[in-house]
Amino acid sequence: MAELGKVAGRALAGAAGTALAGVTAAGLGYGLIQAEAKITRRIVGNPFDGAPDDDGVYGAAPGDPVRLLVLGDSTAAGMGADNRYQTIGAILASGLAAIMGRPVELTNEAVVGAESSDLNIQLSRALARIDHADVAVILVGANDVTHRIDRSVSVKHLQRTVRYLRTLDIPVVVGTCPDLGTVEPVPFPLNRLLRQWSRELAAAQTVTAVEAGARTVSIGDLLGPEFAASPSVMFSQDRFHPSAAGYARVASALLPTVAAEVNAWPEDAKSDTEPEPSRGEGIGALDDAAERAVFSPGTEVAPAELKGHRAGPRGPWAMLRRRGEHQVTDV
Repeated sequence: MAELGKVAGRALAGAAGTALAGVTAAGLGYGLIQAEAKITRRIVGNPFDGAPDDDGVYGAAPGDPVRLLVLGDSTAAGMGADNRYQTIGAILASGLAAIMGRPVELTNEAVVGAESSDLNIQLSRALARIDHADVAVILVGANDVTHRIDRSVSVKHLQRTVRYLRTLDIPVVVGTCPDLGTVEPVPFPLNRLLRQWSRELAAAQTVTAVEAGARTVSIGDLLGPEFAASPSVMFSQDRFHPSAAGYARVASALLPTVAAEVNAWPEDAKSDTEPEPSRGEGIGALDDAAERAVFSPGTEVAPAELKGHRAGPRGPWAMLRRRGEHQVTDV
């Protein structure tokens, strides 16, 4: 995620028109939001020099390591974590090692402040270091929102990265844009704008990534209720990036899907072909699944077939699944 202070400039340029119409009452306008962005910048600050270096092998079991690649922004990099074992990448690696009984080698090329346009260079750097990966995880979008990058441009970069990974036969899991409107220091009506932009980008990311062959997991306001109840626990000292507990919460939502992509999730073989309607799962139009996922954090959306067809009258089919969270244990 980026510094929220940048919202005052590039993030809010041109946003006071139609976006404001739906979230402001009479008398509220662009000047108020500019002032609120400046206040937020002072509150949030920038207390971190960077993120821990979490590259390495996790798990003590013997055997060839499973190779996990992480790309994205400061959330993927782990800004706010106290040490290398608290990042999302490290928690996913530890979780996979525990589930699979094999070591997991993590390569993390995520960069603090990255936008979707930076994914290509991150992937190039990663492939210069490793020959192949068994699964890739991408977490990106918050900086695209705060920098007001056009959604079509943002998702085009994401699509290009996912497609290239899939041509290399690397499964991909995309954690979609978090809901920036849930961050406590952001006041009304700026928080409403950020929520709207975040959800619109998350839905667009879902459609684009699934069309390109990835599975997505909605992050949304996953930390919202916990932040409201225990902000000092779930968020780091800047009150914007997750703490170790916050990263563990996000990783627990991602882990089932990441494990499923390497055929390691402990469910029977029918789990990917027969959704459970009682849990709100099902197969439907991709755009519908994307909209539903935005409002249900932790929801997985994946490519699907219906009666032998990958698309229907409204476009591609998608499976919406709620795998539930997995408690990560130390290995």
